[in-house]
Amino acid sequence: MDDFIAARSQMALSLGFHIIFSCIGMVMPFFMAVAHYYWLRTDNIVYKNVTKAWSKGVAIFFATGAVSGTVLSFELGLLWPEFMKHAGPIFGMPFSLEGTAFFIEAIALGFFLYGWDRFNKWFHWFTGVIVGVSGLASGILVVAANAWMNSPAGFDFVNGQYINIDPIEAMFNDAWFSQALHMTIAAFVATGFAVAGVHALMILRGQNVLFHTKSFTIAAIFGCVAAILQPLSGDISAKDVALRQPAKLAAMEAHFHTEKSAPLIVGGIPDEKNKKVDYAIKLPGFLSFLAHGDFESEVTGLDKIPDENQPPVAITHYAFQIMVGMGMAMMLVAILYFLALWKKKNWLTSPWLLKLFVAATPLGFIAVEAGWTVTEVGRQPWIIHNVMRTADAVTPMPGIAYSFYLFSAVYVSLAIIVIFMLYRQIKMVGTLYDKPE
Repeated sequence: MDDFIAARSQMALSLGFHIIFSCIGMVMPFFMAVAHYYWLRTDNIVYKNVTKAWSKGVAIFFATGAVSGTVLSFELGLLWPEFMKHAGPIFGMPFSLEGTAFFIEAIALGFFLYGWDRFNKWFHWFTGVIVGVSGLASGILVVAANAWMNSPAGFDFVNGQYINIDPIEAMFNDAWFSQALHMTIAAFVATGFAVAGVHALMILRGQNVLFHTKSFTIAAIFGCVAAILQPLSGDISAKDVALRQPAKLAAMEAHFHTEKSAPLIVGGIPDEKNKKVDYAIKLPGFLSFLAHGDFESEVTGLDKIPDENQPPVAITHYAFQIMVGMGMAMMLVAILYFLALWKKKNWLTSPWLLKLFVAATPLGFIAVEAGWTVTEVGRQPWIIHNVMRTADAVTPMPGIAYSFYLFSAVYVSLAIIVIFMLYRQIKMVGTLYDKPE
């Protein structure tokens, strides 16, 4: 493994690991706040127990996310010094604000965890809400920085120099809204289905059914609402990518030839050598509609992109197909769940519906990982779109492969520890919260 591939692999590993904890950190506090609110309004002790149990999970994920996020900050400077040299002064503002949001989140979480029976009950609840709001703001600000890499703004690039820097324009670049919206909803989908799936499994096992039923309902409603909304944000994102990054859209759809009434490709195996897709289902005109809102519009293919500027097609295409496939599967589960709430109440306790949620537990995070693969791999060979190539930004220091192996071992160890802690926490729920205090 050469140093360039090692640097990209280490960054991908770090991002892929951290994004899971970021999503949970953005969303779980809202679940917690809803359960807490129900306890304050109804005085039902089960909701208090749910709140306390979830708060311990939030603390575990917050600590792990803080560690992995700090590592990412160092990696940006150590692995990509040329990128940070030029980009840092331009898009540093969202990172600085993200740090502020992180500190607010940490303080609010401390207040919440240790504020039971010490604060006014509504102030205590409010600190939990602040944990969620600041976590959500933190995630959006980081996405704004990534969006800048896809849609650089806030500077003029003249004779290799970055001049006339405007950090505000850089932060609110053309891609930030669509990316932030899509990522935020994705976080709610992934976390909602993951949490609901765990509680559905406990219900099927007959463990502390009342506790897990209340927990399942809160998580499922959040996840299912987000799953219904996600295709709308996906449509906004697709149209935005078609406008700003036609090469990425072409790679996502393995769209090799520029044409009008372009078909939407479902599945298939891209053949980059012969510029075609085998075994695909083609929906005539639907790619034109997805990209431009018109079934007759022309969609730019990879034939209009110089070979040296084309992203890897197969990886981008497969990742996009996985993301969409997982999203559609969760949307189907969401429709069934809302149908159960509206018309088929007996379905809510049916094992088959709970088993669907158990099966869907990992789908949201698989979709998130696939979506970030589309975003990052689809931008290649650029680290700053159409401005700086990834190969020009990597560190000249040798031995990056060994760093990648070391970090891989660290992340695997950390993942095992987190899984063990969560497993213990889930098992403890059955003994600590099986009866009123």
